[in-house]
Amino acid sequence: MSLISFFFTMSQKGIGLSQMVLHNRHDKRILKKKLANEEFKRITVSFYRYVIIDEPIQFRDELYKRLDAIQVFGRVYIANEGFNAQISVPEMNYDQFISVIESYQFTRGVSIKKAIEDDGKSFYKLKIKVRKKIVADGLNDQSFDVTNVGRHLNPQEFHDKLGKADNIVVDMRNFYESEVGHFENALKPDVETFRELLDVVPEMLAAEKEKDILLYCTGGIRCEKASAFLKHKGFEQVYQLDGGIIQYADYVKEQGLDSKFIGKNFVFDSRLGERITDDVIANCHVCGAECDSHTNCANDDCHLLFIQCDSCKQKLKGCCSEHCKEVLALPEEEQIRVRKDNNQSMRNVYKSRIRPRLKTKVK
Repeated sequence: MSLISFFFTMSQKGIGLSQMVLHNRHDKRILKKKLANEEFKRITVSFYRYVIIDEPIQFRDELYKRLDAIQVFGRVYIANEGFNAQISVPEMNYDQFISVIESYQFTRGVSIKKAIEDDGKSFYKLKIKVRKKIVADGLNDQSFDVTNVGRHLNPQEFHDKLGKADNIVVDMRNFYESEVGHFENALKPDVETFRELLDVVPEMLAAEKEKDILLYCTGGIRCEKASAFLKHKGFEQVYQLDGGIIQYADYVKEQGLDSKFIGKNFVFDSRLGERITDDVIANCHVCGAECDSHTNCANDDCHLLFIQCDSCKQKLKGCCSEHCKEVLALPEEEQIRVRKDNNQSMRNVYKSRIRPRLKTKVK
């Protein structure tokens, strides 16, 4: 492909030249080492809003420049329908970060949720992308009223409603999230994606349309679309936890309440989880021991997301299987050759990147 053809293809995909340039090009090993050597504290935060953004590419480029200038790391997704961000901000630059957010009309006043457990190492670079949607839901937004959302409940209201027997609580997250932590007595659909959830949940609740349906997710964003979709499907009493698990956990800790969320809250950064209670409700996917620590396989050809105890992590060198351990022990050039060989690729062994079932797979 010629250079001109390449630029034309990028423009057809809605990617401008400035967007192509405005990203971090450094090796991740260098970036991680730099992060580890930082002598200041970082604050991990998340925020989102469904709002019309007329020029998402222009906003993306400007936001990247301004956040990069104050050493913000993390990921931000921008679309015509809004924005969704999980980032870490240097503590000494936090006021400047707030000034940036307050400088745009469509981001001003957005609810910013701080991480519960925060070592400041959640992200090592800044990545801002323009997408068709800020959460992949597979829905045709023109087919129903996306603004007709469920009633928002603050943490105390949600906490109180959890105690009522007739209410139905639904976890609007993927199975690997609810596997390590969830609200007591919640329905936990066995799905891998939010798209699947939106297909499965209305069917699961088909006979419960007259009952109060309580939805929750990590920070609240998935419940916005899900609650509107359920109301479109004929569910009358739909509620959602405002601020999600993050805000609930912060509230019950502040108020000294017994948390009705047990275990860990899975998060989509390098931490892979925030502990809410001391309960460990999951098991190591390798040996079955009690454990709720997610990890990614250390073999670059695999990177399977799975739960692994310290003992198995030590034995397998952070890998999911003996096969991956053997690959990891090879010289880097040989590892690259293995990754290029489709016949040996672990991507052909596991049908899913997040459903290991390791005991029946390659050892």
